[in-house]
Amino acid sequence: MVRERLPPRVVIEDVDPEIACGRFPIKRVVGERVVVEANVFADGHDAVSCRLLHRKAGDSWSSISMQPLGNDRWRAAFTVHHLGTYGYSFEGFIDRFLTWQRDLEKRVEGRQDVGVDLQIGAHLLREASQRADGTLRSRLDAAARFVGGSAAVDERLAVALDPSLAEQAARCPDPRLTTRYRQELRVTVDPPRAGFSAWYELFPRSTAPEQGRHGTLQDCRVFLPYVASMGFDVVYLPPIHPIGRTHRKGGNGSPLALPEDPGSPWGIGSDAGGHTSVHPELGTLHDFQELVARARELGLDVALDVAFQCSPDHPWVVEHPEWFRIRPDGSVQYAENPPKKYQDIYPFDFDTEHWEALWHALKDVFHFWISQGVRIFRVDNPHTKPFAFWEWCIRDIKAKDPDVIFLSEAFTRPRVMHRLAQLGFTQSYTYFAWRNTKWEITDYFGTLTQTDVREYFRPHLWPNTPDILPEYLQTGGRPAFMARLVLAATLGSNFGIYGPAFELVENRAREPGTEEYLDSEKYEIKGWAIDSPHSLRELITLVNRIRRENVALHSDRSLTFHDTDNDAMVCYSKRSPDGENVILVIVVLDPHHRHSAWTQLDLSALDLDQRQPFQVHDLLTDARFVWSGARNYVELDPASVPAHVFRIERRVQSKPDFETDA
Repeated sequence: MVRERLPPRVVIEDVDPEIACGRFPIKRVVGERVVVEANVFADGHDAVSCRLLHRKAGDSWSSISMQPLGNDRWRAAFTVHHLGTYGYSFEGFIDRFLTWQRDLEKRVEGRQDVGVDLQIGAHLLREASQRADGTLRSRLDAAARFVGGSAAVDERLAVALDPSLAEQAARCPDPRLTTRYRQELRVTVDPPRAGFSAWYELFPRSTAPEQGRHGTLQDCRVFLPYVASMGFDVVYLPPIHPIGRTHRKGGNGSPLALPEDPGSPWGIGSDAGGHTSVHPELGTLHDFQELVARARELGLDVALDVAFQCSPDHPWVVEHPEWFRIRPDGSVQYAENPPKKYQDIYPFDFDTEHWEALWHALKDVFHFWISQGVRIFRVDNPHTKPFAFWEWCIRDIKAKDPDVIFLSEAFTRPRVMHRLAQLGFTQSYTYFAWRNTKWEITDYFGTLTQTDVREYFRPHLWPNTPDILPEYLQTGGRPAFMARLVLAATLGSNFGIYGPAFELVENRAREPGTEEYLDSEKYEIKGWAIDSPHSLRELITLVNRIRRENVALHSDRSLTFHDTDNDAMVCYSKRSPDGENVILVIVVLDPHHRHSAWTQLDLSALDLDQRQPFQVHDLLTDARFVWSGARNYVELDPASVPAHVFRIERRVQSKPDFETDA
């Protein structure tokens, strides 16, 4: 029996990146490179070559020759230029011409007669030309004629052994000897803001210039230049929908609300509407459209909080009781986290027989706000909804609008957080708020940036949120806020703050042992003194400018930690893809005391020569220092500036007019 196709000889395995055996895509932003590696090998002594295949979804394949790294490991890279989905795969093949070329070199070195060998090479080139098209076919035909011709042997050998000829022949391998990887892997390509952004969260109802008045979306529109002036590019609004009155929460989360209490924005729904309506006290849908337009004029995107839950007054409670869980007494099951009870919130019953209608209604909420100009959504507690819903919902939305960004607010178990990211969430909240020691920071961010987690999980760092006032900020005062700002903005290419609470150093807890704010803005209207001379506004503005001007801080993939001999100080660096921009950050983690340390820098990660001095320019203070080698002295006072953000300059003046250590 004659088989049409030879059994495969080439093995392709240990592909990187590949998430869950190809079940989920990796993530990149427009303009980023995708670097891939694989083990590719075969039986016997024949030479093996391989190609990386890549394409935009729906297009034909392009191929790139992969380069050997040694020990049967190969690497190649391609750049994603458009939003949407890309695919990539691999082909490995027995390279008969390269095998022949390798053996020919050995015969020449052994001074053997190679006349017959040159004829064999010519035959292999003619075979390859039959699989080629156009110019490549002509080149291979010409090479075959010359190698197998009558010119001097030395001249024929020069052509036959040319590495570029082997590369040309490898572009049209014998399909009988070629193995294609078992599947096409995927890349989700997001807009640049998915990879680099600075968010500012604010409550529109607290933006009125008059103390105590309920702010409106028009007031918020006037407030936007303040946000833009600090260098933020995303303004994030909690839910702007009508707020229910039944079981409305009062000040500090009291279960008894006074008539004047505005309620929690997360208690969504009233007789004024639900998830596609605007709270009447905030204004109208037209006001929201004007807000989005003004934000764009200022270089800001508006991010909207989507919380899939209802107040007892939400229209859906009456219109679609089948979407909620009904208790034996006929009442709707409210949210609970025993012993806590949230009578003002009705969760959806995703196990209902009517789940398909529910899923479509919830997806339509996103479509509605997309039609109003929103392209970024922060999703509240996505881990309490089915994985399958998010995979379906996000996939469907991004198929039509690939520029939409979804931020997952899921403070839950790591595997659950990672699964949500794999299923399609563009960015993800992290445990940053609770990682305070040197070991905690290096261990956690090493996992996020130096393992395969980095291929699908984009960290978004928040030192505070309306729900989280960490103990570190409560007890560390202004120095703690400054340190956490620098950490969030430089450890993460995506970060955000809840303001104006952050810049005004609001750190009063409701009670000892809680992370709830005293007089939390979740339950009342605040009057923020944004012009306070004690505000961190200037530092925030400077830090955001440093981020924008230094490409090294636009990604997390190059994050490298360097040792210090003082555990109260953490040191790390980032490099731009071309290596031209290198940022070295040192932060004192103890907000109460001055600290000093000796660094032990990984000079190779910084692309520095042990024998050459280099200059470090502190972008926070404009100070400049000359360092040499891995070991250098630093000293920081958290009460003034708790960090160095150094840009490394390799050229050193012959007679520097600055100090020689920090």
